[in-house]
Amino acid sequence: MRVTLSDTARQYIALFEDVTGATARDCLVHDDGRVTFLVAAGEMGQAIGPGGKRVQRVEEKLGREVTLVEDADTPEAFVANALAPAVVTHVTVSEQNDRVAYVEVDSEDRGVAIGTAGKNIRTARELARRHWDLDDVQLT
Repeated sequence: MRVTLSDTARQYIALFEDVTGATARDCLVHDDGRVTFLVAAGEMGQAIGPGGKRVQRVEEKLGREVTLVEDADTPEAFVANALAPAVVTHVTVSEQNDRVAYVEVDSEDRGVAIGTAGKNIRTARELARRHWDLDDVQLT
């Protein structure tokens, strides 16, 4: 699926890649001021940097809170990564009338997966829609 980026998102990706040396495959600029970067698989350590220094520099330069999600080769792994740091025990993608990822999360991590005011699950849904053509992500 092809993702269309805004000019702001393209600028943020260029800054992110310049600061971290990691590849950003997508960028979501949220209404609440947060920015989420989709980091190429295997490059999360590079993006974070020692002690989180690289991602902190990106936050300082943007003046915004930054969250990172690691890309994956399957929709199931992708959804699990998008809900991190919640512990996801299983993901099933159902393809009945629509494509829905049903996610099992440890009960103590359910709040982490949802996030404050639902921000984490909304981000996972948006990224899953953009990159895997999933209609919804639901916690079971």
